Amino acid sequence: MLLTKRTFLATVLAAATATTTRAQAWPAKPIRMIVPLAPGATADIVARVFAEELGKSLGQTVVVDNKTGAGGTIATAEAARSPADGYTMALVSQGTMVFNIGLYKAPGYDPLKDLATVTATGGVSNVLIVRPDNPARSVADLLAQARAKPGELTYSSGGVGTSHHMSGVLLELRTGVKLQHVPYRATPAGILAVANGEVTMGLFNTPTVIGQIKGGKLKPLAVTSGKRSDLLPGIPTMIEAGVKDYVVNTWMGFAVPAGVPEPVIGRLNAEINRIGQLPQVREKMLSQGIDMLPPEPPAAAQKLVRDDLALWLPIIKASGASAE
Repeated sequence: MLLTKRTFLATVLAAATATTTRAQAWPAKPIRMIVPLAPGATADIVARVFAEELGKSLGQTVVVDNKTGAGGTIATAEAARSPADGYTMALVSQGTMVFNIGLYKAPGYDPLKDLATVTATGGVSNVLIVRPDNPARSVADLLAQARAKPGELTYSSGGVGTSHHMSGVLLELRTGVKLQHVPYRATPAGILAVANGEVTMGLFNTPTVIGQIKGGKLKPLAVTSGKRSDLLPGIPTMIEAGVKDYVVNTWMGFAVPAGVPEPVIGRLNAEINRIGQLPQVREKMLSQGIDMLPPEPPAAAQKLVRDDLALWLPIIKASGASAE
């Protein structure tokens, strides 16, 4: 019996040693980074910048794998189903981790149970835009137009459930105005609709419209972030413009399947936070209109997801919005 116990203890010790060795050896092979958008999109550019720098610091190649479709649910669900061994990670965002949960009946993953958010790296604000010939000179002027014609003022978006759409929903809820949402199949078409006068206004990612704004084709009235955008420092925030409790700053970050060992998550968090502070990375992110977020531990990123779900799920439900 004693020999059996010794054998058992030896087996347990050997297994524990092997597990520790594997954890210490991570990463021992390339890491796959799943990205829910096509090559060339802002999120893809972010992913590739971090993948390159992360590969340098970890000593292993980080391969970007673009998986498009269904608002990012396909890519995120695949990441959630992947082995929890530290060799699969995903670029995630407010859209995939929060909005999709309210917009899809069966997104294929639970952002709190199936994924562990490693860190949130940066955020992109939207900007409220109208045609230059619109007489509104402020958000208050535009809201007055909306109240004078309830339900007649239109706003475009790049599709149901996008941050452009949700920004309009939040504007209605925070101000009590009635607007008409006009979704387009893609962001460029939605922006063009504002410039051509097909719709009254739009709330699009600042970097996607900065060229038209500077070219005089669109007029900005306010940005949706909590502080002014470095790209449009002279334009007030929605809160400064008089809309209380209005902040939409679409964040993005990285997550791994739930169950990945804490030391691996901690290493990824430390490396990604360090990379996010590199001058060349910050410059690249700013060129994409992304404001870098301060470095925080995994627990803070996971709390961000929980808090956003608590905020946005009731808003999406009240709006009746659905991606299906």
